[in-house]
Amino acid sequence: MPDIDGVLFDYGQTLVTFEYPRRELLEVIRNFLPTIEETIGGPAPSPEAILVNVLMPLEEYVTSASEDEVDWIEVSKASWGSAGLSLPDGLLYEIVDAEQMCWDRIVRVDPDAWQVLEALRSRDIRRAICSNAPFPPEMMRRQVGTNGIGALMDGVVFSSMVGRRKPAPEIYRAALDAIGLVPEKVLFVGNRELEDYEGPRAIGMRAVIYTAHNAHPTQPGIPVIAQLAELLELL
Repeated sequence: MPDIDGVLFDYGQTLVTFEYPRRELLEVIRNFLPTIEETIGGPAPSPEAILVNVLMPLEEYVTSASEDEVDWIEVSKASWGSAGLSLPDGLLYEIVDAEQMCWDRIVRVDPDAWQVLEALRSRDIRRAICSNAPFPPEMMRRQVGTNGIGALMDGVVFSSMVGRRKPAPEIYRAALDAIGLVPEKVLFVGNRELEDYEGPRAIGMRAVIYTAHNAHPTQPGIPVIAQLAELLELL
């Protein structure tokens, strides 16, 4: 791929992977339970019930097909409210923040990610994250700072920072602006065909699908790499 001056990366299932931190989230709920019960003036459901009825339904928003991003604090408030637990904004933010710290701790960086990002930097190829994530921007910035990915990027753009989700063109343009390049000079790397292949190509980028963390095969005709390190051979 000649004339590539920048690479945009999806985040989850591309640069990093996650396993749902059930045990850690239950511990967060247990720690907050006395404060929740004091706030509502009575007994609260069990931590297991809160996990199933409040936290787990929120996962649907993470993979939402809508191109409009949600306000994570507002949808969390609605989820807690649907379980009969009306919490003030300050307490709700503390709980969400503690939940996100669980994800910060269990995230696993792809084995090739650091090597690839360092190599791209040595070649003066600009790098940025461009990913859907509805969580508060300050929490996502903390996560990529904690796991070291952020330090190897020239820009970090999550959908919660833009208010639009891939494949909406606004999020790609925000990431392109972050690295100061036009679409024709940029390659997009991600694991989803619509968001990470068709969407980038629609505004003029080239794209490749990274398949290592995918459960389903990619459609024929779409260029793929099986290991992130293979990216270096394309440039």
